[in-house]
Amino acid sequence: MLVDALLDACRRFPQTVAVSDGSRSLTYKQLTMLAHVLRDVIARKTECPRVGVMLPASTAFPAVFFGSLWAGRTVIPLNFLLQANELIRIIEDAQLDCIFTIGHFRELVEALPVRAVYFEELSLKRRMLFAMFKRRPPAPKVDPQATAVILYTSGTTADPKGVELTYRNLQSNCLDAIYSLDIAPPQTFLNILPPFHVFGLTANVLVPVFLGASVYAIPRFNPLAAARMAAEQKITVILAIPSMYAAILRTKSTKPDTFRSIYLAISGGEPLPDSVRTGFAERFGVALRQGYGLTETSPVVSAGSASVHKEGTVGKPIRNVQVRIAGPDGNVLPIGQDGEIFIHGLNVMKGYYRKPEETRRVLDEQGWFSTGDIGRFDNDGFLSITGRAKEMLIIGGENVFPREIEAVLEMHESVLQAAVIGVSDGLRGEAPVAFVIPKKDATPTADELRNFTRQHLAGFKTPKRIEIRDDLPTGPTGKILKRKLREML
Repeated sequence: MLVDALLDACRRFPQTVAVSDGSRSLTYKQLTMLAHVLRDVIARKTECPRVGVMLPASTAFPAVFFGSLWAGRTVIPLNFLLQANELIRIIEDAQLDCIFTIGHFRELVEALPVRAVYFEELSLKRRMLFAMFKRRPPAPKVDPQATAVILYTSGTTADPKGVELTYRNLQSNCLDAIYSLDIAPPQTFLNILPPFHVFGLTANVLVPVFLGASVYAIPRFNPLAAARMAAEQKITVILAIPSMYAAILRTKSTKPDTFRSIYLAISGGEPLPDSVRTGFAERFGVALRQGYGLTETSPVVSAGSASVHKEGTVGKPIRNVQVRIAGPDGNVLPIGQDGEIFIHGLNVMKGYYRKPEETRRVLDEQGWFSTGDIGRFDNDGFLSITGRAKEMLIIGGENVFPREIEAVLEMHESVLQAAVIGVSDGLRGEAPVAFVIPKKDATPTADELRNFTRQHLAGFKTPKRIEIRDDLPTGPTGKILKRKLREML
């Protein structure tokens, strides 16, 4: 199914650039040939049904990814930003015996209980030359419900969870997202997301193949490099995290016409601050659309398209994805009321690898997935995300969602981005603490921001403390790591 998509792109667009990473470019014909070569390498290197892949956004990743699927293996992308002890837990849980990687990660890889195959040591030019004279094998016949990819949602706990995504999950999500977002070829994608994250994997590796699009990858995100690539390659589609857009916005040398070729720019992974949305529109003339998804949903649930959108929402559910908002009793809530978001569709995961109890906690017998996110629908069918059940604060008996406070702080003319966490409070149980990144050249004070929130929120929601920082700790996709904020107090 997924390999079929690559072979189809090769047949239809053989000379179109499939992927380029600054050091090399591959056409669809070359990418297919390289994946064919790697299929044979993988089959010889390991008999394990699962293959680990530790590679950045690059020409190497899709080649190894499709080569692994072509060899009939399940792919397990590994987060190279984790510590060795965190990766060991994932490798043991996934029962891996081999990973494909590059020499850049040698020091990290040598600390892992697994055999490594280094991309640079495979004599690929010679192998590709020989492959030109060999008959290309057909795509493997696979059960649509077979697991294609296992993505680990966390390597920072003692019990990492591997999300099993099937061939049907991934193919349906790609095709339904393309249809609902009205993306038609030709397109040129900018890839600044790591491929071990579901957003990067689906949006920048798989969707482009179904479209026959070109992808220009930046192995390590750099806002200036991203802006330069967008201008030079006339990028039409960008999918990124709000923090990445914010970083680009903070660059001083990026010209107003840098993103003049953009057809669709989608922000996902965390809430998009109004300051970043308006800043991008005013400086670059680019309207950022918001999307919503999770690893367990392959990931796209909803998104605003170039033509159908509403500010402040994450768009409408894409084709073949059902969303319901339910209260604590499980009953569906009326339009306009906040409740937990439940997802049903072909995109919902098979389950957590070797964790049936964990799977049953979030997937009911009808296949509805419990997200733990809080949201609401409006009268026009647009979805808004209003909080996270696990992040909810209880202040003096009142339920408070951090996102509500963050949104108010981001309304302030001097604030670029805000993050709110809860801390223990002897009087009220919990109290909110805010971390703020100011806009360029802005110098807001904590008292000024606290007074501002009091004008828009109930007193008990006003942050007890406001920390103003030039930067905040982020994960591999740029999402603010709230667990790290606690260590900064």
